[in-house]
Parts: sequence; structure tokens; C-alpha cells
Amino acid sequence: MEGLHKNKVIFVGGKGGVGKSTSSAALAVAFAKEGHRTLVVSTDPAHNLGDIFHEKVNHEKTALMENLWGIEIDPFHESKRYIAGVKDNLEGLVKSKMVEEVHRQIDMASASPGADEAALFDRLISIILEESEHFDKIVFDTAPTGHTIRLLTLPELMSVWIDGMLERRKKINDNYTQLLNDGDPVDDPIYDVLQRRKEKFAAVRKVILDPAQTGFVFVLIPERLPILETEQAIRKLKQHDLIVKTLIVNKVLPDYADGEFLAKRRKQEETYLEEIRGKFKEQQLIQIPLFEEDVSDMNKLKTFSSNLSEGVKA
Repeated sequence: MEGLHKNKVIFVGGKGGVGKSTSSAALAVAFAKEGHRTLVVSTDPAHNLGDIFHEKVNHEKTALMENLWGIEIDPFHESKRYIAGVKDNLEGLVKSKMVEEVHRQIDMASASPGADEAALFDRLISIILEESEHFDKIVFDTAPTGHTIRLLTLPELMSVWIDGMLERRKKINDNYTQLLNDGDPVDDPIYDVLQRRKEKFAAVRKVILDPAQTGFVFVLIPERLPILETEQAIRKLKQHDLIVKTLIVNKVLPDYADGEFLAKRRKQEETYLEEIRGKFKEQQLIQIPLFEEDVSDMNKLKTFSSNLSEGVKA
């Protein structure tokens, strides 16, 4: 886990059911135990942080233990906040008689595909850019793999979209300036709003792409499908210059687990562990054993976090 100690922002991803949320929570606990002010954030609509810590966690920061706070991003709440922000940005930009119709159109758009994703992304940006001043570590427990890839590549996609909008707006303004024939640039509040958005996207993209600031962790278990999905995710993220350097290999049968059934299971598991070692030579592999009981309380979570800190290689 030594590489992650250098990062302020850490994204944890993985296939559903591999222990991603538990690993995120344990990672956050490990940092908090070391004295780092840590914020753990769930972007997964199927939130588990509150259940893991036995605390009511919502869209505001909730204290979980010494040096550790949690947030569960609520898509519905964030969509409402995001749409309200869009409406505020349009204040004074449209004629008063058109405001009601414009608001109606915005409300209709809020139910369209991708609206929740845009709101989630907006909240993620604000956490990375604003909460970084108050915390030493920010750990994101993301949704299952496909959603994680989409979320992490949004800064690049949105930057391209904003650039296109700014270019079109600039052409309109240039044409209007020529029409007025006075040579003075046109004041355009919409252009200013878009420019501010572009600056925020650029700032968060700079953080995410900087390996000194941001680390990417994937959780998998020694089974065929999680290995394949992890391999695909690493390849897709690399195409966007997002490099996964750490893998948590979770739920590995301990040596003391006995019996004919477990012996046969362990034999198959060792085959998959060899495959993991062969496929992921560029990543640090941290092996976590399958515990006798669920990681269902703080003591067990601290045991899990100790295993992470020790960084037993798979």
C-alpha cells in the first residue's frame, strides 16, 4: 500500500460483490488510524458505507471515527441541487416572460438519461476541488466497474463538449460584433458561465491525471470473471491515461482452512492466483484473506485495514 500513501485522492473500483465497499472503508480506516484526516465518499447508488460503519451516512459529511468522515452521494438530492444551479445560472439571461417555459424545459431534461450522472459528476468535482483543502485523504467507493470507467472518463468527455460550446458561442459573438460594427467585444454571460465550467473541468482533470495526487485501486477475487473484468477495466482506463497501480485480491482462502471441499477449492484458487500474478505484473498486489465471519463491525474492519497496511503480496 506504500504507493497510495503519496496520493491525496484514491478511487476504488471493481466488479459487484468482490468487497469493493468494504475495501474502501478499510482503506479509509487505515489512513485515519495513521493520523490522516480522511474522507470516504460513496458514489455507488447502492450505498453500503452506512451499513459498514453502523452509522447514518448521507450527502453531508458524517463523523465515523477519529480522523474519519463519510459521505454517501444521493443522486436524487444532487440532481435537484444541480438543476437548481442551472436555473440560477440562467437568471437574467432570458426574458422574464420566457422564464417559466425555460424552467419547464429544464425540469423535463432532469428526467432524461445521463442527468443523474451529470449531477454526480458535478458533486464529485466539488469534493475533489474543495474538500481537498480540509482533508489529507479522500477515498472514493465507486459503483461497479462499467460506471466507474464512465465516471472517471467524464472530465475528458465534458471538456471536449465545453470546448465545442465555447467555440460556437464565440462565433455568434464575433458575428454580432461585426453586425454592430463598433469593434467592441460583446458581453456574454453564457460564455462566461461556460468558461468557468471549462476551468473546473480542467482543474479536476489535472488532479485525476496526476499520479502524484491520485491513485486508482481495483478490488477482485481469485475467480475467472473478476479477473477478466479487472483486466478490461485497466486497459480501458489506460487508454485515457488513467493508470491502475494497486490491486486488492480479496477473499483468498487462508492456509488453515481445512477439509476436502476447501482443499479442492484452494487448488482451483491457486490457479487463478497464478493467473493474477501473470496478468498484473505492473500492479502492486495486496492479498486479503477470506475471514471466518462477515466484516460487520469496527473491530473486524480494523483487522481488514491492518491486512491492507501490511500489504501481503498475492
